[in-house]
Amino acid sequence: MKGVISAEWLKLHSVRSSLVTVALALCGLLIAVGLALMAVAMYDSAPAAARPTARIADLEDVVVIVPQLCLGILGVLAYTSEHATGLIRTTLAVVPRRWPVVAAKAVVVGTVALVVGPVVVFGTFFLTHWLLGGRYPVPVFHDQWPTLVTTSLSVPVFALLGLGLGVLVRHTAACIAALVGLVYVVPMICGNLPAPWRERLGSLMIGALPREITGADLTHSVYGSLLSPLAAALVLVAYAVVPLLAGVWRLRSADA
Repeated sequence: MKGVISAEWLKLHSVRSSLVTVALALCGLLIAVGLALMAVAMYDSAPAAARPTARIADLEDVVVIVPQLCLGILGVLAYTSEHATGLIRTTLAVVPRRWPVVAAKAVVVGTVALVVGPVVVFGTFFLTHWLLGGRYPVPVFHDQWPTLVTTSLSVPVFALLGLGLGVLVRHTAACIAALVGLVYVVPMICGNLPAPWRERLGSLMIGALPREITGADLTHSVYGSLLSPLAAALVLVAYAVVPLLAGVWRLRSADA
């Protein structure tokens, strides 16, 4: 298994698209800085009477979409790029049991995402707090760190979800469209459904789960907050595990 993981790591970091995708994920920090500087400019130019009521969203919740999508795409490409070129047949000829190939890809992609996620999320929190300089009422690190941890963990979940979809669907464009829909389209649809389905389905959205794990109230967002912390954690794990298991099943039961 160690040799399979080494081979998958070599494949990943030797492909230029992988490096570009990770670099784009880290650009989330630049977006956070830009948003914080805009907020500073708006605050400083606002009338003095309006400043005490000024509010700003948690920018890490906004920016995390960037590494989520980028690492999800990296997970997709980890399989579909090999499948498109036919090189996956060579890989499976060397490792005929098949499931170790998916497991090794999951370890490599998940590890990269486990590094990139906290860098972007925690980096956004500290950088934006420093730039804002106390202009807005924002949570302190002591109160916010559980949400920062769970938000960071959503990035490797997206990476493994992308990998699972890649193995299952084997079509790059379709998998990327599914990931984008999961981030943008499905939450908007759920947010416009009549009660009680709006909150029921919104509570299952991947964007809601990190805060549900910490027990936050999301009733005033497009999401819901009906799940307990344990249930939310299990659903978040299922987003990663179920597509991977389905992909392994298809890989073992069908031609590569």
